[in-house]
Amino acid sequence: MASLPPCGLYRTRRALGTDIPEGRLVYFHNHGQPGPGLYLPSGWAANRARWHSHGTPLPDATWAEHLEPLPPEGLYRVLAPFPCCARRCRTFESDQLVQLGYTGDAQPLLFLPEWTEQGLSVPTTGTRVEREHLERLALLKVARNESAPAAGDGLLH
Repeated sequence: MASLPPCGLYRTRRALGTDIPEGRLVYFHNHGQPGPGLYLPSGWAANRARWHSHGTPLPDATWAEHLEPLPPEGLYRVLAPFPCCARRCRTFESDQLVQLGYTGDAQPLLFLPEWTEQGLSVPTTGTRVEREHLERLALLKVARNESAPAAGDGLLH
């Protein structure tokens, strides 16, 4: 298959058969056996999606046009203040540290890490935010323990 997007997180804009509905969070894996495919979340750990080991192959390369790319899960810095939603329940401030995660229906969630006596703590409950606000986040580079599988893509790469 030619012209495939990179491996990563996406939201489906169209259902793929009966296995993957429209509007779902998926991991697109653009290589492997039997070929490129979509993987649904099997659960969450540390506010990051875990993926089923068996995916649904794409019928052809053109189907990938129905994938909306999403920013990766991880720690981010807020670049400019923004409210969570039209009701303005919460405002995220400039330079605030947040963790980005998603629900199964690809709704972005922001988690607010806090300093505790034990160190940095990230809650398991996040705040839903509008997708258009994600452009106000800058992904941070965080050292990764190479001996442990990544929570988001350990089964696929």
